[in-house]
Amino acid sequence: MTIWYITDLVGTGVFAISGALSALSKKMYHDLFGLFFIGFVTAVGGGTLRDIIIGAHPIAWIHDPNYLIVILSSVILAVLCRKWWLSTLQRPLLVFDTLGVGIYTILGMQKALALGVNGWASVLLGVISALFGGVIRDTLVNDLPLIFSKQLYATPCLAGALLYQLGRSLPIDPTVLFVTSVVLITVFRLVAIRKNWSLPQIQ
Repeated sequence: MTIWYITDLVGTGVFAISGALSALSKKMYHDLFGLFFIGFVTAVGGGTLRDIIIGAHPIAWIHDPNYLIVILSSVILAVLCRKWWLSTLQRPLLVFDTLGVGIYTILGMQKALALGVNGWASVLLGVISALFGGVIRDTLVNDLPLIFSKQLYATPCLAGALLYQLGRSLPIDPTVLFVTSVVLITVFRLVAIRKNWSLPQIQ
């Protein structure tokens, strides 16, 4: 197992928890399979779309059962800890979602770059990897997808992806660059929410 593979599994678990918590917050916990499905599409939706676009086959979760095991374990963990997470931690869904988009933006870029995609196109594919699963999740639980709200959602991902792309041309350790880019996305989004930052609206 490489550090990137482990990080990918961690990101998968984080997004699965995000999806399960979103469903649980809507009282959608009568059916464990339904929770698993929402956790599943949240975790792999963006990466699957990315892989289809760049022709990466086989898609990771199809040939590697560890992804499904991680998703199922994460959903069960969310169910077991739901009362604590939903009543004690302030906005736990936001925390898990923010961590997920940070990790998946850069992992998505790395996979695209490894398959020969040009650097600037990989920026877009990284953002798609990070956000598309959340769009599916919000649609399934009948919420307005965050990407369409006034919150800064795609912008932090784009900022982190651009940092990673520019940093690749500098003598920076790849792991340091990865962590720095993920931290930028995470902190940028959390601060933007706390400060109520938003982009100017089109009139």
